[in-house]
Parts: sequence; structure tokens; C-alpha cells
Amino acid sequence: MPPPTTANNPRERVEQSPLPDFCRLPALFALIIVGALTVTVMWLARNGQRDWASYSVGMLFVTWLALVIAVVLCKSRALLQRLPGHLSYVGVWLLIVLIVLIASSIARWLDVALQMQLGTDSRGVFVRDNVAIAALLGAAMLRYFYVLAQWQARLAAVTRAQVDALQARIRPHFLFNSMNTVAALIRVDPDAAERTVEDLSELFRAALGQHNNDDGTLGDELALIERYLAIEQLRLGDRLRVQRDIESLPDNFPLPRLLLQPLVENAVRHGIQPLIGGGEVILRGQRNGNAILIEIINPLPATAAEPGNGHGLDSVRQRVTYRYGPQARVEAGPQSGPDGERFIVRLHLPILHSSGQANDARTDRR
Repeated sequence: MPPPTTANNPRERVEQSPLPDFCRLPALFALIIVGALTVTVMWLARNGQRDWASYSVGMLFVTWLALVIAVVLCKSRALLQRLPGHLSYVGVWLLIVLIVLIASSIARWLDVALQMQLGTDSRGVFVRDNVAIAALLGAAMLRYFYVLAQWQARLAAVTRAQVDALQARIRPHFLFNSMNTVAALIRVDPDAAERTVEDLSELFRAALGQHNNDDGTLGDELALIERYLAIEQLRLGDRLRVQRDIESLPDNFPLPRLLLQPLVENAVRHGIQPLIGGGEVILRGQRNGNAILIEIINPLPATAAEPGNGHGLDSVRQRVTYRYGPQARVEAGPQSGPDGERFIVRLHLPILHSSGQANDARTDRR
């Protein structure tokens, strides 16, 4: 069965490789756990009195073997990735079997040479059994890694499709309203009309996919939001009021592109536009321990203009989970307050230390 196809981008080929990264702790942990469970099951399956010394030696041997396998596979991963199709998995499987064969032969030879009498089987039987167990368990583990890689590739494809769909979709009413605003401003305030065209072009450049699907930064996303709000401010006037409390957010925090702007657009569309007197959109964010907390708050009209306040939340949740893992959360729902009902979208995004972002980069976005 061939591994999942990869993109044409060399960077994406590395990230989407079907082979697991044996240099990372999850792969090493899986090797050790599988080996330890095998030793334990075999020890429990023995008839008669169980020998704790042999169990301890078996655990030590399996742990050492898992470390050796992980190091060898880590160093040879780049070479194995060059093999076509499923041959990369065959190469990993053969390496595992070869390592177990050599290690078992050396261990049994040392046992006999040093007369430690740790095993009762002959050298041939000991090596044969270990190789057979390694071949079966190695095939099962590699099958698991392959299925996991397929699932991750499908999830990545779905996520990219959602991002592409989001980038390719600009609500017609927003485009028409913005162009009408520009047309009305040309004679009254040409400078404002020019700024609106610049803001609109920057917004469309991001939304129509001029950038690739790699992460942007929180600073870029907030700058895009400011351009969007500037356009809506001209259209809605005093009906749109924005309160910002985002100065403590790190500008270079990695963030998927167009993650927050659709949420702010929903806040304006569903929370401000239906109200005759308008309302206030609150953008609030702070660092909370090892996570970034971002809140987008808008008033909740008694009767929404359209059903589905918070359109696109499912897509945002999937993108956040895919990018930041299970520690990330997206919470959304109405909440009562002194000023009436409000709709709050709250994002908890963990700070991934491998991203290398600085923690003290700040700018005034007002």
C-alpha cells in the first residue's frame, strides 16, 4: 500500500513524510512501551515460579534495544525517505530486524562467554525467537505509524481545503458595500477613499490566497483586522465602536492566516449591523502562563439578521486543533452582562516553544 502523496513543495514533502520522526520522544516512547509490554506478557505467560531477575534483565535488554533502534532509524531517516513508495517502510522493518538479530547474537554470546546463565535457550533459539518477535511487532508498529500518517495527511488536506475555501470566499455584500463607500468618498474625501482602496486591496490580497498556507503572525493578522475595521468604520460610522486591549500580545506569535479576521467580521455582521444604534466590538488578549488568550466580543441583538452567529466557528476549531494540538480550545457562546447579552468567542492558544517566537515583542496597534 503506497504512502500518502505529498505536495510539490520540498518543505511540505518533509513535513508530510509517511515515516515517523524517530528522533522525537513519541517514537522512542512507543518503541520502549511495546518492548516492555512484550517482555511483561511473556514473563506472565510462563508456567511455574516467575524469576524477577530474568524479568529485570529482559526489561533492561529491551530498553537498550529500543534506544539503539531509535538512534539508527533517526540517523538513517533521511536516506529511507528517498526510497519510493512503501519501500521506505520495508527499509525501516529490515533495519529493525537486522538490529535485533545482531543485538540478540551479541547478548547471547556475552551470556555464554561470561557464564552469567541469564537464559536457558540455545543461542540459535534465542536469536530466532527475538527476530520473529521483532518482525511481527515491527510490522504492527509500522502499520500503526502508516495509518497515523494517512490520517494526519487527510486532516492536513481537509484543513488546507478549508483555508483555500475561506481565502477564495469574500462575501459579495462586503465587496459591494466597500465599493459604494469608496464611490461616495471620492468627491467628499479623496484621501479617505484612497486609504479605503488600499485597505481593501490588502484585505483581498490576504483573502484571495496571495500568501501561501504557512503560518503568519499574530501581528500580521491584527494588522489585517485593523484594515477591515477601517473599511467598516467608514461604512457604519459611529454605529461601530471598537475597544482594543491587545497591547500585551506578542506580535510574532505564529498564527494560521485568516484565523481571527472572519471572527471579527462575524462580530460586526451579526452583532453591530442589525442594531440601529450600533454597538461595540471588544478585542481583548493577553498572555496567560504558557498560552495566549484572545477574546472577540460583540453585542447580541434580540433578533439576529441571519441565523448562525459565529459562522465558521467549526472551521476555526478544526484549524486551531490541527495547528496547536489538544491543548488549544475555542469557546463561543452568549453571556449575560451588565450591558445585556453579548456573544463571546474565546481562543486559548498554547505557546509552542519550538516555534522560537520572542515573548516580549510589542507594538501599539491603536
